[in-house]
Amino acid sequence: MPIKKIKTFIKLNIPAGAATAAPPVGPALGQHGLPIMDFVKAYNERTKERIGNILPVVITVFDDRTFSFITKEPPVAEMIKKALGVEKGSGKAGKESPGSLNKDAVRKIAEAKLPDLNTKNIEAAMKIVEGTARSMGVKIQ
Repeated sequence: MPIKKIKTFIKLNIPAGAATAAPPVGPALGQHGLPIMDFVKAYNERTKERIGNILPVVITVFDDRTFSFITKEPPVAEMIKKALGVEKGSGKAGKESPGSLNKDAVRKIAEAKLPDLNTKNIEAAMKIVEGTARSMGVKIQ
């Protein structure tokens, strides 16, 4: 099997199981001449069990106008918002707090996100999650 030449990578954040040809998907794929509906159907099929999450996806575009894609875990900020049950973080981090996380919740988020982080150490992953939480105004107990 000959190796296909990679043209580019496209990175998008799309709701799981709910991709459509509307922006951001349509324009991002259309400019590279990819079959938009083929991607939408494949993405929605692969992510239907994770509806309710926003998933980062990396689409590899090949010169012959074919593609492959991988999905990643939701962003850490999304996981923190879901754990707290809030719509968004604080607009005034340090002054207002949307809630607080205990170390167990931080560890759970870090373990779930570990494959996508640039570390294999759970303690370092927890520090990354804590840093994101602090920037959202979330307190760590």
